[in-house]
Amino acid sequence: MPSQQSANLDHASQGSIQTLFFDHLFLPSGWARDVRLSIKNGFISNIETGVPRGDATAISGFALPGIPNLHSHAFQRAMAGLAEHRGSTEDSFWTWRDLMYRFVGRLTPEDVEAIAAVAYMEMLERGFTAVGEFHYIHHDPNGVPYADLAEMGSRIVAAATETGIGLTLLPVFYAYGGFGGTAPSAGQRRFLNDPERFAALVERTKKLTANLPTACVGIAPHSLRAVTPETLRLVVTAAETGPIHIHAAEQVREVDDCIAWSGRRPIEWLLANMKLDPRWCLIHATHMTEEETRQLAATGAVVGLCPVTEASLGDGIFNGPEYLAARGRFGVGSDSNVAIDAVGELRQLEYSQRLRYRSRNVMTDAAGQSTGERLTAEVLAGGAQALSRPIGAIEVGRRADIVVLDPEQINLGSVESSRWLDCWIFASERAVKTVLVGGEKVVDEGRHVRRETIASRYRAVLTRLMADV
Repeated sequence: MPSQQSANLDHASQGSIQTLFFDHLFLPSGWARDVRLSIKNGFISNIETGVPRGDATAISGFALPGIPNLHSHAFQRAMAGLAEHRGSTEDSFWTWRDLMYRFVGRLTPEDVEAIAAVAYMEMLERGFTAVGEFHYIHHDPNGVPYADLAEMGSRIVAAATETGIGLTLLPVFYAYGGFGGTAPSAGQRRFLNDPERFAALVERTKKLTANLPTACVGIAPHSLRAVTPETLRLVVTAAETGPIHIHAAEQVREVDDCIAWSGRRPIEWLLANMKLDPRWCLIHATHMTEEETRQLAATGAVVGLCPVTEASLGDGIFNGPEYLAARGRFGVGSDSNVAIDAVGELRQLEYSQRLRYRSRNVMTDAAGQSTGERLTAEVLAGGAQALSRPIGAIEVGRRADIVVLDPEQINLGSVESSRWLDCWIFASERAVKTVLVGGEKVVDEGRHVRRETIASRYRAVLTRLMADV
């Protein structure tokens, strides 16, 4: 029997209505057939299921909400493959970071824009429709602010505008080189601000994003090693609205150094000293005790997991089943962008848990539950919360950010609907056929509509950067 959701949306009071027809669409209640979706100013204004197509534009395939990417350092896309030669000492996150510092010192604003555009293009082609850009390159190579304090941020905005990806821009507050206010290194000078200048940077960033649809600006204290308790409280207190992201407990050495400084582990320190709540997103949280896991889940904060990067850097494996049992919220991000793929992050998350616990279908907690559907539901909700964007579900009032999977993809087209997300995540390659952001088509037949222009500019930048490697 046909059903319908509708609403008069304040933010969509002007503009024409676009009507799309999906043969299969993943709603909060599950897969639905023959769905007419009305979109006004990029937002879903009406949903009808089990109805004829009528005069709506047909979109064939298995459609679902776009996956939010809650953690990205876009410029690191150009570093992919450069840290895979073994060094003279044991390689780790810290040796990788030294290479990153050398690389970041050479980037111009134009380079950052070109690299971000190709990263965002690839995100859209691989199932992400919104990104949280944890943005920490602020100044020139000598650490001197540009004439426009947010010059580098403006390049991120330009890349998001060109590609069409939804943007939550997170200017990073970075002031020190280690726990306890250690002096920063030369490699960190492009990142540094004091609280006063950081506040000005945030305000300028808000102006830059004012014309982007539903763009959000938050803040990102980089990590406990890059701030002091005093400066952390200053920047958090000044940020009255918007998300707050912070790296926490990514590496064992970080945990050990935090204990040596404060007597507490990083997440333990944050729980004791900051008012964690649903605005917060703790990136990685790889190394947590049982008590930290329980307390963090109870705050309503999101954990931002980046399984591909965490594996690439040898960080460790998140304690997934314990966090799920505590009803913790989580999402996924592409972080270093060494390999950009929404389902690649989900697959790596589940497979890392299988290796750690020597079990299967670990990121579920109910008999008969689909691992693919559970993972997808969790990262949609957690990612939307962490990015503070009206996304993550096909519902009236949400942005029409939709990924359509190719029904001709051999594994997808051969199974029943209860297995489509399992097959997409665990048994398919390049299944994304069409991507809509705010109802506008940005990916068609698996390719971004501006792929040639964006890729050509990126290749020129990469050729110049690699000449000196």
